[in-house]
Amino acid sequence: MASSSSFLVLALFALISWQAIASDPSPLQDFCVADKNSPVIVNGFVCKNPMDVNADDFFKAANLDKPRMTNKVGSNVTLINVMQIPGINTLGISLARIDYAPLGQNPPHMHPRATEILTVLEGTLYVGFVTSNPENRFLSKVLNKGDVFVFPMGLIHFQFNPNPYKPAVAIAALSSQNPGAITIANAVFGSKPPISDDVLAKAFQVEKNTIDWLQAQFWENNHN
Repeated sequence: MASSSSFLVLALFALISWQAIASDPSPLQDFCVADKNSPVIVNGFVCKNPMDVNADDFFKAANLDKPRMTNKVGSNVTLINVMQIPGINTLGISLARIDYAPLGQNPPHMHPRATEILTVLEGTLYVGFVTSNPENRFLSKVLNKGDVFVFPMGLIHFQFNPNPYKPAVAIAALSSQNPGAITIANAVFGSKPPISDDVLAKAFQVEKNTIDWLQAQFWENNHN
């Protein structure tokens, strides 16, 4: 009985410990500017010598006030993460400007390593996310200029500009120095090499020629 109780305590401690580290690692010093030239492979980047750090390590002339060209799905995501600003390393944040053409969308996608909080700077957006199995509950909202919406980590979500005449702009903050993005259509139908059409036809309950047609499309990336 005692050993069983000890096992439960250890299991609980392991679970709590795992949850405590299930995000970007916290900094143990004022900063850890990424040394992208280091041959050492770690989870993130090795720290640059603090004596070699300067203000430019925390800066980027990103021109986020300037509009971007959108692609065929009608959006453009300009991400500022640790790859653009090495001082972000270990700080657990990143930023994105998202431009939407009239009737454009940031198609259904998810961030495997980050929660996202988004605010509309210009225009109107219809946004939403879907909860995990088995409920798959769809939560959506129409956002106007100045409104804020949160997309929980790892959940499929999207933004759509319903205005056929005017573009929209949003700024999003994400809780990781490298949030990652998996666009659902691109991943499923544009993988390299392709997923078997037998597998996808069974999964989506459609004919294989429908899958073959979808896999033949050019699945454009809207993240820059």
